[in-house]
Amino acid sequence: MFMQSVAQELAHLKIRVNGIAPGAIRTPINRNAWETPEAEASLLKLIPYERIGEPADIAKATVWLASDQSDYVTGTTLFIDGGMTLYPGFREGG
Repeated sequence: MFMQSVAQELAHLKIRVNGIAPGAIRTPINRNAWETPEAEASLLKLIPYERIGEPADIAKATVWLASDQSDYVTGTTLFIDGGMTLYPGFREGG
């Protein structure tokens, strides 16, 4: 809500405010979720795109949001999660 409020306040100044919501990204903070084959297999059950995100996935989206290519995008959250937020437990029937 904070991001949306700020975006609404600044839109008339052509200042864009957006959020990025990363999913499971292969970083040291969540190493235990992917460092063993068993842990990775368990995590991949939650990701429809069938791979763990990489830091570059977040970086590319961030660069796009900061560029003029996304000029008309403001007040939104971009979920970069391989579909994790679509619905939980999609392979188990939900």
